[in-house]
Amino acid sequence: MQQTLKTEWKGDMKFEADVNGHRLTIDALPEAGGHDEGPRPKNLMLLALAGCTGMDVVSILKKMRVELDSFDVDVIADITEEHPKHYTKMHIKYIFSGKDLPMDKLQKAIDLSQERYCGVSFMYRQAMELTHEIVIKD
Repeated sequence: MQQTLKTEWKGDMKFEADVNGHRLTIDALPEAGGHDEGPRPKNLMLLALAGCTGMDVVSILKKMRVELDSFDVDVIADITEEHPKHYTKMHIKYIFSGKDLPMDKLQKAIDLSQERYCGVSFMYRQAMELTHEIVIKD
């Protein structure tokens, strides 16, 4: 099985792609020759991780009949200062709020995402340290 993503150069540092029927623009900051008309590519790596594991956790918790008032996924990444600049560690914060949330089910949903379902987590773990924590807001 293969997936293909075509990207079109739009001048300077700007590129556009059609991603699942949605136009996505990436660009650089002005000091790097761009016009800041879209996110930088490495930041999208953080989004890919947050979205992948977040969707898993929501889906699993729904099957467990856990109701959430809110759910956020923050990804904090360490990046090198030297070129090629790359991430050396990512830490995921799963931030939940809701009434009487069962910690065991939250942890199980996260474990299933990290160990079985999230392909982005799997790939990133091959390249760097990947950690996580659960935060429950009142």
